[in-house]
Amino acid sequence: MAASKVTIDPEIRLFLDEMTARWAQHPPFADLSFPEQRRVSEAVRARWTEGGPAMAGAEERLFDPGAGELRIRVHKPEGAGDPAPALVYLHGGGFTLFSIDTHDRLMREYAARGGFAVIGVDYPLSPEHKYPVALDRIEALMLWLRDNGRDLGVDPHRLAMGGDSAGANLSIAAALRLAARGEAGLVRAILSNYGYFSPEVSDEAEARFGGPGSIMDRAEAQSYYVNYLSDWAEADDPLASPLLADLAGLPPLFLVIPECDLLAEQSLAMETRLRRAAVDVKAKIYPGATHSFLEAMSVAKVARDAIEDGADFIRQAMADPS
Repeated sequence: MAASKVTIDPEIRLFLDEMTARWAQHPPFADLSFPEQRRVSEAVRARWTEGGPAMAGAEERLFDPGAGELRIRVHKPEGAGDPAPALVYLHGGGFTLFSIDTHDRLMREYAARGGFAVIGVDYPLSPEHKYPVALDRIEALMLWLRDNGRDLGVDPHRLAMGGDSAGANLSIAAALRLAARGEAGLVRAILSNYGYFSPEVSDEAEARFGGPGSIMDRAEAQSYYVNYLSDWAEADDPLASPLLADLAGLPPLFLVIPECDLLAEQSLAMETRLRRAAVDVKAKIYPGATHSFLEAMSVAKVARDAIEDGADFIRQAMADPS
């Protein structure tokens, strides 16, 4: 990415301004407990979950797939088939915030645009649940889907994974875990939306995209890793920081990269490492977009375009059931 100054897309700027106004209606975030932070985050994000496509079917389950309890929500659009290909989607929020409720419209948009089911996962959040608790349960869910996916109307031979920010981290880490246990073919593709792959944030990224008034600065980003890890030494674990991992053998992967994002450098570094590992990778930079920009789909064309691109990628990757 060039070092020249970038300009935030006007429609994304409206999204950010409204978010700022909504945050201002609540007490300072740092003064809140983690449960209170989550409650406020849900309230602030509620505006952006409204509307969107209706689903032909939806199912929610609270169950233990093998490593602890999970809540999942399955969205199936008209014409997806039975069993349907499915994208397992992991919401962002720095391992600490958000839920399948904050990301419900985004998941429905992917389902409607791609013609596949989307399975949203409420994995356990930090700091109450430290690494690798969430990863353990996500891996167990994927193995459960392998054996029981048809109970949900899902084709276990056509499963993809994806997520935004911390969810992209968990998607890649889960795929690496599965490959290590001989299940490399279980995940057919990975959709990475503004992934958070390492606690390291450069001075340049902080200067250009962090600081007062930004959607996220370095201190906030690194605080999420503090929540996630039991000990800072775990940041060197490739499954906690996938930028350090041996990425060979991963399935086709699409990196959605907002131009004006503190973490854009991490996706660009991930692209380089994936290509060196001979992984089939596609990367696209979205001009004027920031972290979390996909949530602005109701007001921003750049968000709708990125969702369409992601849906096309997953649909094509799972077109062949063999």
